[in-house]
Parts: sequence; C-alpha cells; structure tokens
Amino acid sequence: MGNSFMKNYIKNLNPRDARAMKLGIIGAIAILCFVFLSNWAEHWGQVKKDIAVKQELLDSLNVSEAKRIGLMSIVPVFEMPVVRQEQEFLFRDNFKKQLDKAGIKAEPLQILSAGKSNYKGGYRKVFLKCKASKCKFEQIADLLGGLKENPYLAGLEEFKIKGNTKQPDQFEFLLTVSTFVK
Repeated sequence: MGNSFMKNYIKNLNPRDARAMKLGIIGAIAILCFVFLSNWAEHWGQVKKDIAVKQELLDSLNVSEAKRIGLMSIVPVFEMPVVRQEQEFLFRDNFKKQLDKAGIKAEPLQILSAGKSNYKGGYRKVFLKCKASKCKFEQIADLLGGLKENPYLAGLEEFKIKGNTKQPDQFEFLLTVSTFVK
C-alpha cells in the first residue's frame, strides 16, 4: 500500500515538483556519501601516518650483522629451569667449566637449597657456594666477567674477597650464585 501511494503521489506531481523531489533525493544521497567518505578519508589518512611512523621505527631497528652480534654479546643468555636434579647438575657443571676457564682451583662446590617457592610459576632458588684460596685478582675478574655466559645463572647472591698480607698477589674469595629450579 505504501509503495502504490508513492507511485500515485509522484504521478500526481507536476513535472517541476517531480524534478525538485528527484534533485532533493540526489542531494540527500550526495550529502550522506560526503559525510561517510570524509570520515573514511580522515581515518585512512591517520592509518597512513601510523604506518609511516611504524615503518620508520622498523628501519631504525634494522642494524648491520656486526652490530647485532655485538648487541647480542652483551645480553646474558638464560635457559628456562627444569626439574631440580637436572638443573642442579647443569648449573654446577657449567659453573665448574667457568672456574676451570678462569684457572681457579676451588674447594668442592656446595649446593644449598632454598625453602618454599615464593616465585611465580612455582620456581625455587638453589644456591651454589664456591670458596677458593690462592687466586690472582685477574682470575677472579675473569670469572666474574664471564658469569653472564652461564645460561642457568639467576643471580650473584654473595661475593667476598680477602687479600693475603704475606702474598699480596693472592686472594681468597667466597662466591654464592643461584639458579631457579622447578
């Protein structure tokens, strides 16, 4: 009924009124298209600006292979903790290799366990205590400098160094390092 009413209404209009109505409908459609297209164009312009900023950021991060290797060398490596027995073995073995590399003859390493887990994910800390005497300062410095290469090291907990008055080039040290275990 509504559709036939419009047809009859338009047929009863004189040509001038019919043309005005058609122009009005075309104008309304043009205004709606303009509003929607201008909003879309504004949004598209903002998206293009955001893309350009992100591309610039990516281009600034693109570094040469030598620089990337240099940056990676200063970042410590870390392996995710595994079950306690395996992690203790891996940590102790790696730390022993670091002692040997520095040329330090240490007393047998002592593993000390922590109490309850207070870390997210249920991880606990295990401590490795190292005591050595008759070391040169350079050897201790080499060991400390190379600790970041141990992928199981979580932290340096205690470090004490004591000089020898009779032999000034020899030192004693006590070092406690830690790792996480499941």
